[in-house]
Amino acid sequence: MTTSQSAPQAAAPPEHPRAFEPVTLIVTIVLSVLGSVIGLVLITTLGIAPNTSVIGALLAMLIGRITVAGLSRMRSRHRQNLVQSAVSGSTFAAANSLITPIAVPFLIGRPDLVWIMLLGAVLGLAVDSWVLYRVFDSRLFPASAAWPAGIAAAETIKAGDEGGRKAAVLGIGAVVGFVGALFKMPTSAAGVAFLGNIWALLMFGVGLLAAQYVPTAFDYDLASNYVPHGVMIGAGLVALVQAILLMRDRKATQRAAQELLPAGDAEEHDPGFRTVDAERLRRGLLEGIALFLVGALVVAVGGGIAADMGGFGLVAWVALAGVAALVHQLIVGLAAMHSGWFPAFAVTLIFLILGLVLSIPMIPLALLVGYCACTGPAFADVGFDFKAGWLLRKDGVPWRPYEMAGRRQQYLSQLVGFAVAIVIVAIAWKPFFSDGRVPPVAQVYVDTIKAGLTDTHAVTMMLLWAVPGALIQLLGGSKRQMGVLLATGLLVATPQAGWLVLAALAVRFGYTWWRRNQARAAVRTKEEQDAAAEAADNDLALVGAGLIAGSSVHDVGQIYKAV
Repeated sequence: MTTSQSAPQAAAPPEHPRAFEPVTLIVTIVLSVLGSVIGLVLITTLGIAPNTSVIGALLAMLIGRITVAGLSRMRSRHRQNLVQSAVSGSTFAAANSLITPIAVPFLIGRPDLVWIMLLGAVLGLAVDSWVLYRVFDSRLFPASAAWPAGIAAAETIKAGDEGGRKAAVLGIGAVVGFVGALFKMPTSAAGVAFLGNIWALLMFGVGLLAAQYVPTAFDYDLASNYVPHGVMIGAGLVALVQAILLMRDRKATQRAAQELLPAGDAEEHDPGFRTVDAERLRRGLLEGIALFLVGALVVAVGGGIAADMGGFGLVAWVALAGVAALVHQLIVGLAAMHSGWFPAFAVTLIFLILGLVLSIPMIPLALLVGYCACTGPAFADVGFDFKAGWLLRKDGVPWRPYEMAGRRQQYLSQLVGFAVAIVIVAIAWKPFFSDGRVPPVAQVYVDTIKAGLTDTHAVTMMLLWAVPGALIQLLGGSKRQMGVLLATGLLVATPQAGWLVLAALAVRFGYTWWRRNQARAAVRTKEEQDAAAEAADNDLALVGAGLIAGSSVHDVGQIYKAV
């Protein structure tokens, strides 16, 4: 082979913009402060944590139009991606991973434990993001999966960069999403249905409809009978087993790589190549459980758990907290990857109930709940942002080095956002809590802890409903996550969202069938028919991204109600 022929393979990758470039870093810090404040205000007043990813991207685009002080460098879509990653990370970190966990010991009457809980939450947040960085684009969490909010962010950045038809379609979708949200319609649910696995989203829609109509149609309260929690327990256990099997399946990973790639070093150029193999997936999850155990030990020792539980109880608590944090992370991540929703509150509630069943004393149980609550949301958010970056970097040549360099810079940028969130929460929690502004979900945790379990009804019902949850998850397999998504729909229980999901799936199926039928009527080849179907999917993905973006803008706009 001549030198000219081998040049593409040997060519040095273009340098990805860096997170710590002065202009990028300053913009990142300033907008991360904004994201943290938005997250704190909304979670403690309205009980919501909006996805500020699109807002971060839009602000970065506007800053890029300024021609002074080097701000025009922000016109780069990759720098915009770095900024939006940090902004959304700071929002979810402040709202979900930090202020909610530390509110639990405060509300339980132990404000002296807030600082140690904050330290535990910081450790949990750090491990959460590190594990996702290690396992993103593996067979368990592939980059090719939906990650809906990530698609919305990427398409927003692309539309702002390219303009034309793409910007128009995205803009129309965003307007519809915003207006629908104004009228209390969960338009983001319809947007998700245009983007993800059809089987997973079908089960998500079924769960949403069941949660909305079963209580009135059959006079059977699903929540008070712990049906959603039982389904999630069964599905979650099977999902955990499936994850373990994926970690062990080296041969399948090698076969998949061989099927995707031509001979040679094509992985350097082909975005179809998965960047994380089974070995790195296994190491990432094992590192996660080890680090979660270390964080649990810090919380246990700092919180004086041994005084309530003794030496053996301390060891058992640390083991339970570490495993619970990892399982919570995986379930929340899988649900978010497919549906865009992460049922962090409900999954934490499951471990709370388990703690009550095990008769864990009040203070250790409060710390266990706080530690579980700090994991999951950041894991999901980092996945969304990495998905956005993966889409924006797909044209990089050679692809793999550019993708890995960009992903690393995104991770560093998100660490900046997390650091800002930690500082903001450390400063703000006392005045917020003193003013009675605590996350409503934390109050629910504390009320449940104080109420305790009066009988075995909860345990019996969860065990009963775990069986169908496990069977459905087993039937769907690890790629569809049907059981986890059914449970997510049951737990989220957003009114009218089920109808929007199913209607969007019907539109998606009909539009794709129509485009493929047109190609077939024109006597085109099978490849052309497949290309027509793919074009239909791209159109619908753009509409879905617009709906999610519009809904996210509306959610952030709710801050005027809270200030």
